[in-house]
Amino acid sequence: MIEQPSAADGPLIPMPALTPAALRAAVAQIAPAQLPSFVEHLGRAVEQAAAQSTISPLRTFLQWWGEFVAIQRYPARAARLRELEGEAEQATDREAVRSALAEMRQITELAHHEISAWATTRPGTTTPMPSTS
Repeated sequence: MIEQPSAADGPLIPMPALTPAALRAAVAQIAPAQLPSFVEHLGRAVEQAAAQSTISPLRTFLQWWGEFVAIQRYPARAARLRELEGEAEQATDREAVRSALAEMRQITELAHHEISAWATTRPGTTTPMPSTS
């Protein structure tokens, strides 16, 4: 079970607004190596939104990067996710893979719930994203 972080291992930054500008600033601060991926993903989302005449690609972009920031702003959570990814990749039996994937899902679901709760407690910032799980 994933526990909430204690004061000692709390977040590096507050959860940013679920806007491209706020998420870009957060990514630049806590995971600067991922900034090119952020910019590329945003560009693709804008192109898809225009081509499809829908904001769905932009909502998906905000959801994905919101969850990324929600995980990465807690160093212990981000490190555990990386460990689990390595364990799943190196696993030689199904049970080890299932166990790693189950804990990875807990981490990502916790991040999803954090951004959903954040969005619903700040009127006018953004609407909650539909669940992708």
